[in-house]
Amino acid sequence: MPVEPYSDADASVVEQQLGRQPRGVAGVAWRCPCGKPGVLATEPRLPDGTPFPTTYYLTCPRAVAAVSTMEADGVMAEMSQRLVDDPALAAHYYRAHEAYLAARAEFGPAVPEIGGISAGGMPTRVKCLHVLVGHALAAGRGVNPLGDEALDLLGEFWAKPCLGEQ
Repeated sequence: MPVEPYSDADASVVEQQLGRQPRGVAGVAWRCPCGKPGVLATEPRLPDGTPFPTTYYLTCPRAVAAVSTMEADGVMAEMSQRLVDDPALAAHYYRAHEAYLAARAEFGPAVPEIGGISAGGMPTRVKCLHVLVGHALAAGRGVNPLGDEALDLLGEFWAKPCLGEQ
C-alpha cells in the first residue's frame, strides 16, 4: 500500500501528537482532512531491532481519545463475540488480517518473530480498536469490517479543531 513521505514538518506534528518521537516510520498512511498525519505506517522491525507488529499506528489525538472511550465502553468484547457468532464477518475479518500482513511486507523485510501475526487481535478477536481504526483509515473502507464499524461509531472526529488549534 503506498504511503506518503514523512517530512520534517510531519515529524514535528507527530512528536506533538504523541509527546515523543515515533520509531521506525515508513511514511504517512493517512492524513486528516486538515493535512496533518493521522496514521503512520511503521517498519516491521524498529531501528533498535525490536519486532513491531503494529503496521498502522494511529497518531491523531482526537481519534486516539475517542477510540479509547469506545474500548472502555466494551465495544471490543461485543465485536469479538460477533466474530464467533457470524461466520461471514469472521471470514471478512480474516481477509483483513491477510491484507494487514501483506501491507507489512511492503514496509520492510520479513520479521520471523512476528511471522503470521498481524495486530489488534486479528484474525480471531478484537484486542485493540486503535489498530483496527488505523488499518481502516490507511487501507480505505471495505478492507477491515470492524475497523470500518469503529470509524462509523467515531463519526467525523476530525471536524473539531486539530491539536494546537482552537
